[in-house]
Amino acid sequence: MTSNKIRQQFIDFFKDKQHTFVPSASVVPLDDPTLLFTNAGMNQFKDVFLAKGERSYKRAANSQKCIRVSGKHNDLEEVGHDTYHHTFFEMLGNWSFGDYYKKEAIAWAWELLTEVWKLPKERLYATVFGGDEGDGLEADTEAEKLWQEMTDIDHSHILRCSKADNFWEMGATGPCGPCSEIHIDLTPDLSGGKLVNAGVPEVIEIWNLVFIQYNRDKSGKLSDLPAKHVDTGAGFERIVAVMQNKNSNYDTDVFMPILDEIGKLVGEAYEKTKEQIAYRVIADHIRMLTFSIADGGLPSNEGRGYVMRRILRRAARYGRKLNLHEPFLYKLVPGLVAHMGDAYPELKERMDHVIKVIRAEEEHFNRTLDRGLEIFAKIVNQLEQKNEKTIPGVDVFKLYDTFGFPVDLTALMAEEKNLAIDLEGFEKEMNSQRERARAAAKFTSQTVSTDAWVVMNAGDDSEFVGYEYTEADSKISRYYQDENHVKVRLIKTPFYAESGGQVGDKGTIEGDGFKLNVIDTQKENDAIIHICTLDGEFNPKSDKIFARVNESERRRTLKNHTATHLLQAALQQVLGDHVHQSGSLVEPDRLRFDFTHFEKVTNTELTEIERIVNEQIQKDTHLEISLKNIDEAKAEGAMALFGEKYGDIVRTVKVGDYSLELCGGTHVKGTGEIGAFIITTEEGIAAGVRRIEAITGPKAVEYFQNARKRVGEISQLTNSPENSIAEKVKSLIEDKKALEKELAQAKAAQLSGNLDGIIDSAKSINGTQVILHKLENVDMKALKDLGDKIREKVKNTVGLIASVNADKLAFVAFVSDDLLKKYKAGDLVREVAKTAGGGGGGKPHMATAGGKDVSKLDAALTRFKELI
Repeated sequence: MTSNKIRQQFIDFFKDKQHTFVPSASVVPLDDPTLLFTNAGMNQFKDVFLAKGERSYKRAANSQKCIRVSGKHNDLEEVGHDTYHHTFFEMLGNWSFGDYYKKEAIAWAWELLTEVWKLPKERLYATVFGGDEGDGLEADTEAEKLWQEMTDIDHSHILRCSKADNFWEMGATGPCGPCSEIHIDLTPDLSGGKLVNAGVPEVIEIWNLVFIQYNRDKSGKLSDLPAKHVDTGAGFERIVAVMQNKNSNYDTDVFMPILDEIGKLVGEAYEKTKEQIAYRVIADHIRMLTFSIADGGLPSNEGRGYVMRRILRRAARYGRKLNLHEPFLYKLVPGLVAHMGDAYPELKERMDHVIKVIRAEEEHFNRTLDRGLEIFAKIVNQLEQKNEKTIPGVDVFKLYDTFGFPVDLTALMAEEKNLAIDLEGFEKEMNSQRERARAAAKFTSQTVSTDAWVVMNAGDDSEFVGYEYTEADSKISRYYQDENHVKVRLIKTPFYAESGGQVGDKGTIEGDGFKLNVIDTQKENDAIIHICTLDGEFNPKSDKIFARVNESERRRTLKNHTATHLLQAALQQVLGDHVHQSGSLVEPDRLRFDFTHFEKVTNTELTEIERIVNEQIQKDTHLEISLKNIDEAKAEGAMALFGEKYGDIVRTVKVGDYSLELCGGTHVKGTGEIGAFIITTEEGIAAGVRRIEAITGPKAVEYFQNARKRVGEISQLTNSPENSIAEKVKSLIEDKKALEKELAQAKAAQLSGNLDGIIDSAKSINGTQVILHKLENVDMKALKDLGDKIREKVKNTVGLIASVNADKLAFVAFVSDDLLKKYKAGDLVREVAKTAGGGGGGKPHMATAGGKDVSKLDAALTRFKELI
């Protein structure tokens, strides 16, 4: 039976039991910044188990895409080395939300395994929770009795096991409960009973039935849940291996199509190669990469993106063991999609995108991989000479920082050479780098010792009223003055503190006898700190003040902030769902937006992005800004930033049906207030991260006016109408190129015209004819052409031609063919150039160099003669 049929049979079986088929959730949980990857079937139902959400159905079934790269069942170093560890896998599952419970779950699992799939009953074992004294829990005799009564399993195959193996918990607190696992004995003589839960491939778990009936509070105490749930998970790849009678998951039709494709690239079938581990690692990793990229993930240097980058680079390095030195992983994607695209249609829809991302990432890493492997080989050689067994942390860091080698990749390579790595030393180097980065940061902490503040009003402060107002009467809570600034905290303030990429407000704080200029506003925990300048001592007579934000700057800033929301939505429309914010800067005169993308954004794409944003501006859509429970906001599709920590209540900014984001910044009331949006630059700032800068409002008007002025000036200079400027400039450039070509030809003819004179100027030094010739304003190509022509006509000759080009020197050295065993032009010209503060080199018969010091020309010529 094929794997696709096995998957479908599972789904159909539970659909016949009145379960709703629920498509797999994305393996990249973009709405849950706390989770790297979806790692279990229950992830998309977590809100139901936590009683924070509900569904229109009580029973569900699916095959969930999962990724795990660490933990109890997923040690990365085991992937490919054994038969059953994987980074990407599918989890078949059925769920009951307060509906059926243990009786049905056990009976249906047994029915599917033994009656539909015909697995031999004598090979199956069922484990149940054996109780736990610490939690005050008895053994799960209910499940044990149901196995005895509802199935015909051998009663001696029902085993009580410990809490570690048979009690499931969502986390340190929350829903939990006993579970019952089904194991299969694959030993030839059915002797595997004692190997249940031993972690060996001969006896493996194939299905886990979790009975969620308790809630654990912060103190660790358990209490009964008002509703009991069922959450089951069966490892798809393991089930297929059992059903297809294979000893390894990799021998099933889940993996063999990929392994066959790898074999075609290598030129050797998987069954015949001695490098089967490399084949298996690559087959596993391309599945993980294809599914995660199709679901919106993108390799990067942070979070889940870095996990993806590590996996890709690990696969690329294994490719080197198969002599695959050019990008090859992307070539495996079409075969994988052909095999799994019917079950997961998103693979077909996004195949081209997946191929582009993987190829771009491979090409980027390839530029440093081979050089990094050379460095690694040198490190190993040095250790062998010293009879040492540990790669120093500084070398591990160099491979990571300079050549992009993830630490686990270096550790893997070291293990293959029976070496260890100095992880502690590596962390020390990493911490040093972090310290250097912190030292270079724009802002230093605004932290002031509690004792240093002059307190005028104790208690709470920093109530922000700036969403509604740009000025307010308030009172000073406390202040602190140092050599440069006065730092002030107010009871309430209209000043926005820098956050979420938006810069802090500027303005004034006026009181009895003083006026503070607020040059920045920062946040320290929940306190809003106004950083001010003042000539002289700050000694307020009264705590009453009037705070006024620079409204012009605030207005321009909020236009730019709303524009970043419009921009992100447009980027996703044009470039794809993989685009996500990775940084931003919102200030009065411009906005900067960093986003995940794997290649340069084309001019056509930029034009379309700009058009979409301006279209939204023209619609003048009213912004809906609300405070909501974070789960409610996520359920509505609000975009969250990966790695950002959110409270239970969040602020959402909604632009019609076009954009919905979690955001605490200030915004326009309607998109029309932005006026216009212009992209000024687009560039790459890191592998997989691009940056767009743009302007809005008054700056956009200024840009248009300046552009119109420049066009008018060019129109006058070229004496052509504005709509014909491009054609006119193109014609002028072509004319210039033609004239330059004619000039070069004339200059070459002029130089060649004196060829005999140059040759006749040769002087004999130690029996060798030496030509020294000085010129002015002759480019390197013309000098080389002249040198070639001289070489064609001379024997027993070496020469140096030098040209003074403004404040630089250009040298060409040549050697006639009959003297090549005696002199090398590259060596000669290199020594000459050193005299003039330069360098160069080339081939034995002709070489070039440059010099920085024109005054050293004669010294350089003299040095040439000394070398002969």
